[in-house]
Amino acid sequence: MENKHENYENEISDLKIELEHFEQEKERVRAIVGKIGGVPKFRTKFVNFLFIAVIIVAGVISIFSGEKLRLLMIELTTVMLSVKIIYMIHYQMRVNHFKFWILSAIEWRINEMMVRIKKIEKQS
Repeated sequence: MENKHENYENEISDLKIELEHFEQEKERVRAIVGKIGGVPKFRTKFVNFLFIAVIIVAGVISIFSGEKLRLLMIELTTVMLSVKIIYMIHYQMRVNHFKFWILSAIEWRINEMMVRIKKIEKQS
């Protein structure tokens, strides 16, 4: 009877340790997520505003200007839109890499837990 009680206490202490590790891991992941994205930073808002301003100004100039300047402004608008699309693709690749990293970490932890469960089942 006392042996079972000790086993339960050991399991409870192991679970408390695991919970502390989980809390630490959760805080670490939260910090990483905060660095990657979440709320847009000032720099991101500024760059977006700059892209929009350049495209609008180039569009307005192309409407009210001569033939040579019109072609130049249309090309500038096209280049700016292309750069923005390339930037968005790059950012999406970073997000996908982070998702892959998270899923790999979860899979690793699940496999580790399965090994522990099998070990506990063998002991019972």
